Amino acid sequence: MHSTVLEAPHPPQSSKKSKSKAAPTTEALLAKAQELVVQCEYELGRQFVDRVLERDSENVEARELKGVVEMEAGNPERAKGIFLSLVPPSPSAPSPAPPSVHLYLAQLLADDDPRAALGQYRTAVDLLVTRLGGKGKGKTEKSLEGLEEEEEEIRRMVVRVCCSMVDIWMTDLCFEPEAESSCEEILRHALDTDPENTEALLSLASVRMSQQRPDEAEQCVHKVWSTWEGIAADSPSHPAPPTLLSFARLCLELNLFALALASLSRTLEMDDQEVEAWYLEGWAFWLMYQDEGSAVNLTQSAQDGEQGEKMTKEDMLRDARDCLDTCAMLHQAQEHPDEQILLHVKELLGELEALGVHAALPEEEGEGEQLTGDGDDGEWVDEDDEDKDVDMS
Repeated sequence: MHSTVLEAPHPPQSSKKSKSKAAPTTEALLAKAQELVVQCEYELGRQFVDRVLERDSENVEARELKGVVEMEAGNPERAKGIFLSLVPPSPSAPSPAPPSVHLYLAQLLADDDPRAALGQYRTAVDLLVTRLGGKGKGKTEKSLEGLEEEEEEIRRMVVRVCCSMVDIWMTDLCFEPEAESSCEEILRHALDTDPENTEALLSLASVRMSQQRPDEAEQCVHKVWSTWEGIAADSPSHPAPPTLLSFARLCLELNLFALALASLSRTLEMDDQEVEAWYLEGWAFWLMYQDEGSAVNLTQSAQDGEQGEKMTKEDMLRDARDCLDTCAMLHQAQEHPDEQILLHVKELLGELEALGVHAALPEEEGEGEQLTGDGDDGEWVDEDDEDKDVDMS
């Protein structure tokens, strides 16, 4: 796809007016810069941002985007300096500062100073809640169109930030005496803001598991799945693969094998190259084999409510082997960075070999082509070969 050219149309040849092109607007330059950042074209994106800052060095959107460019380009200290100039007590900070700037700072601070990151997250939540409280004031009936959708997005963002704060308390600060009470308070606020939010419910389930309260965790998990199971796969609100994988891991901790497998099935329908999905599916079948209550059935398909196929122990071992072999193959082909997955897969494959469950022999030639690209002819289409020229004049 050709990049948008940011220039005015050329005047007719017969015109006596100047043929110099009109300069692109600030809005057009910023839109192009954002597009380039999304495409990971950071150096070119930086040039567009700099054009805006040459015109107006105080442009808040351009300054923030410059920080994003530096962060994504691997220059965290430069990014931090830019973002700090956009928040108090910097004299050049706008009032109020954009909540997103505090979120970027929290990301940059999380590894080295988790408490400072928490402070940035709290400030972002306060700004978002203030913005939420101000919605609708002074609006005419006509301008209220779409307001509800905007409010819902702010609520989702508040919950997302709250869940990030809980993650810090459950990892970097898990041994602090106030960790548990802080998680409870944050999640209470998140669920008050958006009671049916599945991200908050999953975060609450993880906290309940850490508190040795599996029954309450299971209630959260079932509530989440009841929300997801009716969502079409092509819906924007359908959970993304990383979310489905987190859900599956939680289900395995709770021995909810049918739910775990249903979640992993959806993941692989979206991306059959997902290494962790194949690993978790193989691990699920192995755990089912070891679980006394799983000897005869997956009593019901958690995905669509239909009666599921009954499985024997031999079925579980065979399926575990197939999934783990696929995982190992994809792990090697992709040079996947998570070596712990591969180590565990090799350990499980050794256990299966000891039980006499060997790798399936190749059947018909070409049968393994199901794990190739999505193109009709099995070939990948490189969309990056098209013209990327842009006009900054």
